[in-house]
Amino acid sequence: MNYPITEEQTMFLHSLRAFLEKEIYPYEAECDRAGEVPLELGEQIKQKAIEMGFFAANLPESVGGGGLDYVTLGLFERELGKVSYGLGGHIARPTELLMACNDEQVESYLYPCVRGEKHESFALTEPGAGSDIMSMSTRGVVDGDDFVLNGLKHFISTPVMPDFAILFAVTGEDETPRGPRKRITAFLVDRGEKGFDIRRGPICASQRAYPTYELSFDDCRVNKRQILGEEGRGLELSDQWLTMGRVWVGAESCGKAERLLDLAVEWAATRKQFGQTIGRFQGTSFKLADMATELHGADLMVTHACQRADEGAMSSMDAAMCKLFASEMLGRVADHTIQIYGGMGLMEELPIERMWRDARIERIWDGTSEIQRHIISRTLLRPLGG
Repeated sequence: MNYPITEEQTMFLHSLRAFLEKEIYPYEAECDRAGEVPLELGEQIKQKAIEMGFFAANLPESVGGGGLDYVTLGLFERELGKVSYGLGGHIARPTELLMACNDEQVESYLYPCVRGEKHESFALTEPGAGSDIMSMSTRGVVDGDDFVLNGLKHFISTPVMPDFAILFAVTGEDETPRGPRKRITAFLVDRGEKGFDIRRGPICASQRAYPTYELSFDDCRVNKRQILGEEGRGLELSDQWLTMGRVWVGAESCGKAERLLDLAVEWAATRKQFGQTIGRFQGTSFKLADMATELHGADLMVTHACQRADEGAMSSMDAAMCKLFASEMLGRVADHTIQIYGGMGLMEELPIERMWRDARIERIWDGTSEIQRHIISRTLLRPLGG
């Protein structure tokens, strides 16, 4: 990092790095090969994270969370970006959407997640509705005091089998100046409800130890009391999560890029070919210069977005720029690192090939690079009627 941080933030990062070095780095390779994190290891990481005060650091102190400001959270997410999400995910940051819980829901969902007793999943993506949320086909139909849910969600990423889903479903249609628009509502649906089935999805090339799940709903009946927030306001809730989530993808991409850059610099300074270290060749040294420059730019962009979030002024364009630039920067850094290492970079003995694979998904989840460009260009053009 090339920007100033406070003494308190420095101490926080020192403790976090020591924690990651001891509790996570040693298990990355074996968990990646296995395609999962053993339950006992995940529980061990969670309990130690709770003891250290890292668990639920993103939620307010008023509900038992860590109460970190957005700039400090950005540093937190940046450091966690260096490690496998399958392992780092056990240092849970329960979704801020749970702050929309009403009094009854707070006791059943919010507090248990803060204490590490329950884990949620964010169930938005569907086979036919990935980036195009308004193509969502999952439906919730009113039947008395209940909603009857039918539909399928996939690519639902979470480090453990979720205890409940924050499910987004179409519950009607509203007329708008631009024509009919689907009314999307968020529901809290417990695992074990009749008609709600969860199963492990396919293993991804990126983040192999970070499982995805498929959630199916077949005449699953939930009471209206299970609505999170208000009926028809689900899209606003999802936007809150996705917008800040894009900044966190940017921060995590910076962390992973720094880890790769450190490895590349060390190799370039010690690996010899043709009688000298390869860092003396411009073909290598210029790559390092570009990597460091782009990482610095991405770090500043993420920090700026976090500062604006602390001021309540961050925009969807700020978040989109963070995710777009940082995730694509990471892709270039990962590729350059492979090239600098040559054949060794693709061997399982080193973490580089895994990080190269893991980097690829950052340009896809939480909105593809194309979606981010759409958000940015739409924000520029809309005031002019374009």
